[in-house]
Amino acid sequence: MSALMIDAQQVCKNFGRLEVLKGIDLQVPRGSVACLIGPSGSGKSTMLRCVNHLEKVNAGRLYVDGELIGYRERDGILHELSERDAARQRTGIGMVFQSFNLFPHRTVIENIIEAPVHVKKQPEREARARAMELLEQVGLAHKADAYPIQLSGGQQQRVAIARAVAMDPKLMLFDEPTSALDPELVGEVLRVMKQLADQGMTMLVVTHEMGFAREVADQVIFMADGRVVESGTPREVLDNPQQERTRDFLSSLL
Repeated sequence: MSALMIDAQQVCKNFGRLEVLKGIDLQVPRGSVACLIGPSGSGKSTMLRCVNHLEKVNAGRLYVDGELIGYRERDGILHELSERDAARQRTGIGMVFQSFNLFPHRTVIENIIEAPVHVKKQPEREARARAMELLEQVGLAHKADAYPIQLSGGQQQRVAIARAVAMDPKLMLFDEPTSALDPELVGEVLRVMKQLADQGMTMLVVTHEMGFAREVADQVIFMADGRVVESGTPREVLDNPQQERTRDFLSSLL
């Protein structure tokens, strides 16, 4: 087992002529929480999507738990994995998006057991028992038989988190999970994320919630213009930033 859950080395990503990631170096130790902050368009979400190979890197290396993501290396040359092998890698990486992406025609519990039963071939009875445990944890056991349309946005996002955790991932990625929510619903989702952090889940979180970053993160990484400008503890980056670009961004939030 690697001491680093995420090890990104000089990761570059282009969309045509547009350089979105310009040589990102980023390390996230196992069992820690890292928050990616920065202005819109800085490459945060793209970086997150590269971690589970939803986007293919154009250069550099990206390892999760010591395993090269998306490629196999032979004699210094990278060969892209088959979609099947890439999908196998993704089963160990949970992802929660801005939009909840629940299946509207399935109940809450059916949403949660879908992947464990059909991807991991878990017995349905076992998957249902685990799903009910997770719903209990996120405070939604009473909504097991409801449909997504019957839930608030905050409730749907908590179900989306439970669904990701049901696959027993070693790493959780969150892409601005509260940005689509009304302000009064944000707290209930952040509480569930804090619980996960307390349980030792390794997390990489793109967020604008500075209070969450300050309270929960072990490491804050400020990105701008496709580069890591500054990183360190929440106290170092949020309270005593060294770079003018970081100071400008943080002052714009006040």
